[in-house]
Amino acid sequence: MKDVKQISLANLLPFEGHPYRVEDNADMEALTESIRENGILNPLIVRPAENDPSRYEIISGHRRAHAAKLAGIEQVPAFVYPVSRDEAAVLVVDSNLHRERLLPSEKAFAYKLKAGALYHQGKRSDLTSAQFAPKLATEQIAEDVGTSKDTIKRYIRLTNLIPNLLDLMDEGKIAFSVGVELSYLPAEAQYDLLEAMRMNDCTPSYSQAVRLHRAASAGALTPWTAQEVMVEQKPNQRDQIRFRRDELERFFPVSYTDAQIKQDILAGLALLQKQRQRERNRDER
Repeated sequence: MKDVKQISLANLLPFEGHPYRVEDNADMEALTESIRENGILNPLIVRPAENDPSRYEIISGHRRAHAAKLAGIEQVPAFVYPVSRDEAAVLVVDSNLHRERLLPSEKAFAYKLKAGALYHQGKRSDLTSAQFAPKLATEQIAEDVGTSKDTIKRYIRLTNLIPNLLDLMDEGKIAFSVGVELSYLPAEAQYDLLEAMRMNDCTPSYSQAVRLHRAASAGALTPWTAQEVMVEQKPNQRDQIRFRRDELERFFPVSYTDAQIKQDILAGLALLQKQRQRERNRDER
């Protein structure tokens, strides 16, 4: 078994480009209190920094390291693995994907980071072969997380969104499918859209997002296009119940499209309505 090493927090560096948020929230307060009372029970995983062997880059344990700092602890236990950047990137992603609550933006940048690492590893393992393509990386990630490669690709598309729109997705104010469509807009057009959303106090529907995507693809997107689309009254302006796709995925086959998920939900609700009607009929007898 690998030995645990005590490492000063001052000598720890975050993994460059790691996709997971470290926030000072209620969960962090609970983790800090636990570490203050019991110490770090699960050692961090680190690797020697490439440009400074006296320091270490965190592979797993960014939140624990931050909580330890808040708790006033100066040294943390860690396993040291002398792995490459690409190997470390895969470990960074895999060590956090088991978490119950991952934001869409976290998944997006995690899948992108891992896809890039797997692609680089594949290219180096056989430089004479053309079989290693980015799509194989997405297939591997899909297999690892139990979803479809198309879903992985759609998440990676979200990394093309400007930070403001990604934040709205994380807050559940923009649907996953809408975010994917908006990711095809140039950054400048996304900022135009954001301003139109603020002026009209609304978010785009899926059909509006598709129209903007098509306009961008056709080269017909102007600074006023987003405003023209967002001022249109939607067919239904009433409050809506929204679900993120990742909240529903566990109930459906991984290959299901948004349309198939919606169809099954409506079919299930129709059956529930019939059951309730039968129960009311029995009660009235």
